[in-house]
Amino acid sequence: MKHDFKVTLFLLILFISAQVIGLFILNQSIIVEEAIDEITGETSVVLDYKEVITGRPETQGASSFLYVFFAILIGTILLLILIKYKMHKVWKTWFFVAVGITLSIVFDVFFEEIISLILGFALAYLKIYRPNIFTHNLTEVFMYAGIALMIVPIFNIFWMIILLITISIYDIIAVFKSKHMIKLAKFQSSSKMFAGLVIPYKKLPQSSSEIKIHIPKGIKKQGVKSAILGGGDMAFPLLFAGVVMENLIVVNHMTKQLAFFKTLIIPVFACMALAVLLYLSKKNKFYPAMPFLTAGCLLGYGIIFFI
Repeated sequence: MKHDFKVTLFLLILFISAQVIGLFILNQSIIVEEAIDEITGETSVVLDYKEVITGRPETQGASSFLYVFFAILIGTILLLILIKYKMHKVWKTWFFVAVGITLSIVFDVFFEEIISLILGFALAYLKIYRPNIFTHNLTEVFMYAGIALMIVPIFNIFWMIILLITISIYDIIAVFKSKHMIKLAKFQSSSKMFAGLVIPYKKLPQSSSEIKIHIPKGIKKQGVKSAILGGGDMAFPLLFAGVVMENLIVVNHMTKQLAFFKTLIIPVFACMALAVLLYLSKKNKFYPAMPFLTAGCLLGYGIIFFI
């Protein structure tokens, strides 16, 4: 088993909390209307979303897949460049802006834009410049809903499944072949930041406000040993569940509430898949989580499809 039982349980609770909260916020953003065909008189469901602060990409289908895939690829390359030249301050500024905008998008579902921006960047400031385990994980639980609000409306189920499979293959390569995920983790650790969940094995000293991440595989780094789960492992299951929920409303003509509760099957199975990975994996080794999470998502979707 990779981590102690209590640490594993806490990690799983935070994971599924992020999925459920993200789905709920996404559901609150959905606007459902009925459209009547003037010729046939048939009624169809038209689904829209509240506008987000930054606006959404104007893409659909294969273009959406390419947009997200190349965004991840370019982002990874840029981060590796920052690693090579040890540009910690640039990464910190980039991360601060990204977190602030993402959280602002979440708050914008419930508040006015100016209030959302203030709340989003205030929490981003605490996360980046006054970090502690509580604020770090609290913001992580909420911020993936912001990503879902941006990405879910531009995808359909087919291309989201293709994206899940592609990211799973990439995850295997990044961990076992190129191993650049280790470099990314080491760089984020040295910058006192990590995009994902961090669960320490023991409490940080009260005099310390820094998040110190343990990096396995022989990389020497002083700090509190922690269990970590990357941001992509949090985001992609939520994106898939969001697209499925949208499909249930449009195609199956479910109410928003029923679609939300039925879609919760996917986070449950994704969490179970993550639990299996954590149980089977060994201590102090990196493992690609996305293949397991993708399997859990697809199994959950299969159950929804046949119910």
